[in-house]
Amino acid sequence: MRTTKLTALAAVALVGIAAAIGASVALVVAAPDSANATSAATGLWQVYNGSLKNARYIDLTHEITPGIPVWKGFGPGKFSATVNPQTGKAYTYAKDGFEATAYKLSTDQFGTQLDPPAHWAPEYPGIDELPASYTLRPLVVISIVPQVAKNPKYALQVSDIRAFEQRNGRIPAGSVVMVRSDWSKKWTEDPAKAKALAADPVFPGVSLAALKFLQLTRHILFHGHEPLYTDSTPTLEGEHWLMHHGYTQAEGVANLDGVPETGCLVAIGYPKFKGGLGGYARYVAVCPASTAKGVRISARDAPLPKPGKKLHWDAKLGYRVR
Repeated sequence: MRTTKLTALAAVALVGIAAAIGASVALVVAAPDSANATSAATGLWQVYNGSLKNARYIDLTHEITPGIPVWKGFGPGKFSATVNPQTGKAYTYAKDGFEATAYKLSTDQFGTQLDPPAHWAPEYPGIDELPASYTLRPLVVISIVPQVAKNPKYALQVSDIRAFEQRNGRIPAGSVVMVRSDWSKKWTEDPAKAKALAADPVFPGVSLAALKFLQLTRHILFHGHEPLYTDSTPTLEGEHWLMHHGYTQAEGVANLDGVPETGCLVAIGYPKFKGGLGGYARYVAVCPASTAKGVRISARDAPLPKPGKKLHWDAKLGYRVR
């Protein structure tokens, strides 16, 4: 029964991937005749109408601000108002009818991210070379919160994975495995605190043995973790092995405490920088309607409601706030 449970989840995920791609294709190529219209309406759109429309959506992504935690070798970012190159003055709502933001980011390894293998190994794909099939996958969440409570430097072990499978069944091939540690609850946008957090050598990780088991034995797509680093070994052995063997990984993931261990999908998005070695990523867990946390699709999605206060530039923070 346990094996069947996760095998079924993998099958649902594959349909979901096809739905994300197939719906877009249908919108473009469907002819106006009734036969094609009926085919489109009763095809993979039914996955959306039957499951995704009523699902819970949980954002697993930190907001990006100039002072969030980042490795000291990269340094913080800087936001500013976009300037008209002809006048040297910032665009304003009052004068130009719009405003825009200029971002000076010291690295593409910033915030919640997706590491392509070219980050360490140039012979492997960069962020722009990852296939579109990364878009939607089965999501597995393995918690090591109790272990981290006893040992803040605890790293996921193969024994933890096997214990998870004893409860839930085999991890589906091609899935994304997020490791929940609740380290993300320490995340801060205060520059001084963020600098200290990024430099703190005490954080949970994922052991090399666990990574090899997930990639080589369970054949997952990639794993993700909450801290900025894969492990606390002197050589970052886990990240080194992943990158030099053609694997990707997610870092800086948030809000895993609201995601069920099984039964969800994860939607993955990131900018397609040519030759990019990192990706500012957006991960969204798509979970069953019975999930306690998350938001649902509603009529308020378009048009969007006004929050009540207008955005304005905060000179002290260095970005717009309400």
